[in-house]
Amino acid sequence: MPELRPAGVERRTFLRYTSALGAAAALTASLSACGGPTSTADGAAGEGDANGTIEAGLSYPLSTGFDPMITSGATPYAANMHIFEGLVDLDPATLVARPALATEMPKKINATTYRATLRDGATFHDGSPVTAEDVVFSFERILDEKNASLMAQFVPFIDTITAVDAKTVEFKLTYAFALFPSRIAVARIVPKKIVEADVKGFDAKPVGSGPYKFIEATREDKIVFEKYDKYNGPHPAKAKKMVWRLMSDQSARVSAMESGRVQAIEDVPYIDVKRLSATTKTESVQSFGLLFLMFNTADKRFADKRVRQALHYALDTEKIISTAMVGNAAAATGYVPKTHPDYHEASTVYTHDVARAKKLLAEAGVKNLSFTVLTTDTGWVKDIAPLLKESWAAAGVEVTLDIAQSPAQYAKIDSGDFEVLVAPGDPSVFGNDADLLMRWFYYGFWPEKRYGWAGSAAYKQVRQTLDKAAQAADETTRKQLWGQVTDLVADEAALYPILHRKLPTAWDEKTLSGFEPLPTTGLSFVDVGRA
Repeated sequence: MPELRPAGVERRTFLRYTSALGAAAALTASLSACGGPTSTADGAAGEGDANGTIEAGLSYPLSTGFDPMITSGATPYAANMHIFEGLVDLDPATLVARPALATEMPKKINATTYRATLRDGATFHDGSPVTAEDVVFSFERILDEKNASLMAQFVPFIDTITAVDAKTVEFKLTYAFALFPSRIAVARIVPKKIVEADVKGFDAKPVGSGPYKFIEATREDKIVFEKYDKYNGPHPAKAKKMVWRLMSDQSARVSAMESGRVQAIEDVPYIDVKRLSATTKTESVQSFGLLFLMFNTADKRFADKRVRQALHYALDTEKIISTAMVGNAAAATGYVPKTHPDYHEASTVYTHDVARAKKLLAEAGVKNLSFTVLTTDTGWVKDIAPLLKESWAAAGVEVTLDIAQSPAQYAKIDSGDFEVLVAPGDPSVFGNDADLLMRWFYYGFWPEKRYGWAGSAAYKQVRQTLDKAAQAADETTRKQLWGQVTDLVADEAALYPILHRKLPTAWDEKTLSGFEPLPTTGLSFVDVGRA
């Protein structure tokens, strides 16, 4: 999961946002005081079918609360896919938009007006009906700047939303946006009455309208869900209960899978994939999730794009993939991987070319280049770090590795105290269209506040092109414009992917039915039952 901060949000607003998250995390942790760890008896394998329990091993603890407007944690975000609904949701495995609380995809009235109708009989987990007023409230709290919602950056085109009647809402847009019907999947619908009464309590103990209701959570131990019997939507729960074991320790996760304590785990260590596949079903799914190289372009050494390009050409990416990742990645040949529907091969593709790297450095007048690379302590990233250093050394570049937890590294970056960053990122958890994926790293906060690109002509061109694409009525034009952006950001290499990783998942086919591995962080048990 990427380190998250809304693009374009000013620092003082973000500090208010992170303060709220800190309080939410504390509240979530405090829930554990109500009881100790649950034993493996929570989900005996013999219960079977609709009365069974699904147990799973997740790789991240609860770092934030569950409020879908602001949650930035990988695990609570995955949990929310089961607890909440949007008017529209994304299929967890394909990331294709589909109606959820809405009876059908939002209906286009004219270029800047859409309407959506709620399904009859939909209720929240407290039994109260889901109304158009709740939908309006859910979107308005996202759009309210004082709430510093993480989702606001994805729906800047919404002008107003009004309740036409108890079951119908109407959206007015500030400009035509062809991707509107699928984009609003970023907004989960929450109960106005409960949120207004106690927003912190809601963040710690969420109430939605999804197939599973939240029961309890312990920050570094587990999340417990139960089937919501009154759910009447298209994807009812197929198990009576779910227990997610929060296992950041890789060996513990693998052991739980091998022992049968859990029926599925995410983020299988690359080194264990082959061994696990002998006894369980394992699959590595190509994701957008990338390892990127980002430069402080305000640093005069990296102001010249030839230096940035040289450091990309110097990387032996194929060796990194085959050695550290055991083949579970694809070298970047564009901003999105080849499996993405909007893939465009960049005009600049960084193959391993040490001679070219040295030539570019010489042309830029750079000699004896040395710098410190910040990277995160994520397991697979730590495995890669020494190979980065080795690649750059072969090109005559001396690098010092600074490996630490993600919050510490981004604190340095946000204070301007960094030279180069190598880190993972994956905004595809919010949506998979090229507009959303490109805006995350190339529009607003990241280029303006993190890698110092705001004053460049290239950044201005990227903004203009993305805005033009967003308002284009036809798909062909949008793809052409996104291709232009890909070519530009690849050539500039201020922030650009090194590789797109595959996500290995393991599960027991004999005890789970309908399970599919995801192309994003997390696990989904929507439409999954005990066999």
